Amino acid sequence: MPIEILPEQVASAIAAGEVVERPSSVVKELVENALDANASRIEVVIEEGGRQLIQVSDDGEGIHAEEIGLSVARFATSKLRTADDLHHIETLGFRGEALSSIGAISFLEISSKAPDQPAGAVLRVEGGKAQKPKPAGVPIGTQVRVRNLFFNVPARKEFLKTDPTERRWITTLITRYALAYPGVSFKLSQEGRVVFRSSGNGDRREILAEIYGLEIAREMLGLPGGGTSELQVQGYLSPPHIHRSNRRELTFFVNGRWVQDSSLSAAVLQAYHTMLMVGRYPIVTLFLEIEPAEIDVNVHPAKAEIRFRDSGKVFTVVQRAVRSALIGQSPAPPVDLPSRWTGQAHEIEGQQSPDWSFWHEAPSRPIELEAPERSQGNGDDRVPLLRPVGQVGASYLVAEGPDGLYLIDQHAAHERILFDAFMEANRSGSLEAQQLLDPVAVEFSPGEAETIEAHLDVLNDLGFHVEQFGPRTYRLHAMPSMLMSRDPGVLLRSVVEEFEEDETPLASEIEARIAARICKRVAVKAGQVLTRAEQERLLRDLEACLAPRTCPHGRPTMIHLSVASLERQFGRR
Repeated sequence: MPIEILPEQVASAIAAGEVVERPSSVVKELVENALDANASRIEVVIEEGGRQLIQVSDDGEGIHAEEIGLSVARFATSKLRTADDLHHIETLGFRGEALSSIGAISFLEISSKAPDQPAGAVLRVEGGKAQKPKPAGVPIGTQVRVRNLFFNVPARKEFLKTDPTERRWITTLITRYALAYPGVSFKLSQEGRVVFRSSGNGDRREILAEIYGLEIAREMLGLPGGGTSELQVQGYLSPPHIHRSNRRELTFFVNGRWVQDSSLSAAVLQAYHTMLMVGRYPIVTLFLEIEPAEIDVNVHPAKAEIRFRDSGKVFTVVQRAVRSALIGQSPAPPVDLPSRWTGQAHEIEGQQSPDWSFWHEAPSRPIELEAPERSQGNGDDRVPLLRPVGQVGASYLVAEGPDGLYLIDQHAAHERILFDAFMEANRSGSLEAQQLLDPVAVEFSPGEAETIEAHLDVLNDLGFHVEQFGPRTYRLHAMPSMLMSRDPGVLLRSVVEEFEEDETPLASEIEARIAARICKRVAVKAGQVLTRAEQERLLRDLEACLAPRTCPHGRPTMIHLSVASLERQFGRR
């Protein structure tokens, strides 16, 4: 094919795909424009997850009527003039592509009025074709309405997630910007109801309470400000006993810009090193102020990434600031001691724990650990009958089988047992729900509330009778009978805490994920001492499982040390 210059409409659509990935990308660009216009109030309205309508209104400086037509022209901006200005950017926007890109893939309407003008103007753009601006009586500030997003780019529209997922992205975006700009009043309405509101009084702790709930907001550690003359760090950190199963609550703003940066994440996690369990992550929101010349913000079309001139120095300053705050402010976490602890051996329900001893010399060659062999003659994945021998490190059961020694991870094994029982009861219709004497109210963050609302039917099918009780509070009236010994609020939180952004709408898959998540939370923990009777019961229940070798998340439940391996280790072969 010969080389040809692309038509303007095609080029605009390609450029729009770089800037606008999903509805939250539109919201981000419009909110940043409002902040650059020194707005003190920003209101966002969403319909159908942003597909049908995104409306952002502000009371900022507005656009002059004679310039409103230029606002949708590509590379038209009021925020820089020369290439040198790229080294000293102090605004959130600067590329001059946002409104042009949005207008290329939607029906866009901009109405705006500057304070020093008697009247405002309205401009409409349909699929990149701008109409002539018209005068209009509108309030001071700007309102942007985006309808039918991606109407002319069906391939991009098909790749959008479900409405609850898109709404969750938007909610997260607005709540984070409310934290970064506490002096600005934010209001977010989705599908006709207000899901988030901040007062704009400058109190970040108040916004934390709106996002995470009052209890977590009270416990968050304040990082009032530290660092060097070139780099200042402030923000909020969760104490080590408050954590999540993913990195989604690591939030970083650099000079007021929300960014994704692996070095900042690494610095924070390094600061929490040895304070959190493996696979757990803190809730952290940090605000960095650095000289504009020390960063490059012109890296990503959506301005989501930046580069530091001296990333090593930034890493060190952030790591030390966070670590210092943790050591200086973290309260001692509660510790549950085993009953009847004596400091040496201890006795529980008449069972004397063994006097543990440890090998100090390594074997001459590595011990061979083998996967458990299938039982002979049954053709399934069951394990043979096992005889409990004892417990190692209060985490692993030692058992003897027909062909050697088995080491069983008690937590993973109990997860599998509970999961199989839960799913079988659900399949057979025998899953019973038991009413709570007093309903338990649980408050969620705006994003978590979107998640639980989207899955209320699935929760009710699984025996959790949940109803909305306020904007972000849900009340639990009943729960599965087999889980009645557990904390109802903790179980309900576990349903939403680990949901992935790409959850599919298939009810069967969601049921399995919820069940696996609940079983992980309620299974016996590593470090929990089990009596001989409890060890015996766990082994018998594991033997009855159809897939006993792994937990519901795919982690192995056991390893096998065969008699032949033992004989080789002791030189008998």
